[in-house]
Amino acid sequence: MFLLRAALLLLLFATSSFAAERIVVLAPAAADILEQLDAAELVVGKTRNVEEFPQAEKVGSHIRPNLEITTALQPDLLVISSNRFFSQEMAAAVKAQVFYYNPNTLEEILEQTRQLATLIGREQQALQLIEAQREKLQQLKPLTMAPRVMYEITEAPLTIAGTGNILADIITRAGGKFVSGGKRKMLRFNPEAVLALQPEVYIWQVGPMNQNPTPPQERGQYALLKSAYLQVEQLQYSRANTRSFDNVLELNRYFLQRK
Repeated sequence: MFLLRAALLLLLFATSSFAAERIVVLAPAAADILEQLDAAELVVGKTRNVEEFPQAEKVGSHIRPNLEITTALQPDLLVISSNRFFSQEMAAAVKAQVFYYNPNTLEEILEQTRQLATLIGREQQALQLIEAQREKLQQLKPLTMAPRVMYEITEAPLTIAGTGNILADIITRAGGKFVSGGKRKMLRFNPEAVLALQPEVYIWQVGPMNQNPTPPQERGQYALLKSAYLQVEQLQYSRANTRSFDNVLELNRYFLQRK
């Protein structure tokens, strides 16, 4: 459904002379892409957890965007991740074009980068940016054996990444064998299930969603695990953008060093 909607939007834009001049970014992961496309001057609004574009007005969080502030900025393009927090009715009230940025794989990052670039007149920059990401993947080193890897999103309640998460593709591309319990982006779990899956590498993030977690190796129920534990920054790993390709290289080096 998402891909069909994106394709229809692109067909509409391709048959018009639309080129965005005022953008409000409600999908934090897309901020990096817009910055890399040299489109910072087009961004007039952003969510409060976007570090890029200091000149842009803050319009609330991506979970609770302020419709009044967003409308007052008179954007001609809204970049959002889904209709969950910014409904179609809200978008219609703003009277702006909408682009959905919500990639779940590295290839989708590249494709949606190309699509977004078309809407803002940055096609040439996109070609260079996409090629640079592909060159990063060419630096990967093969592993003789793929370690079983689990990714913790929050300690309490225990939540892990599912196969529908960008993290699954990052880990797989890095040479790991991603282990999870389902296809959703995030899955409620329990320590007994972790023990049953026996990950060899347990990645745990620290950030807004997991602010002060107990290091997994200090949790009594994990004493039976023979895992290596890797702490990462949430905002570095959870947002699907050019940093995702850097994360692949970083993890690949980590897996190699474990041997």
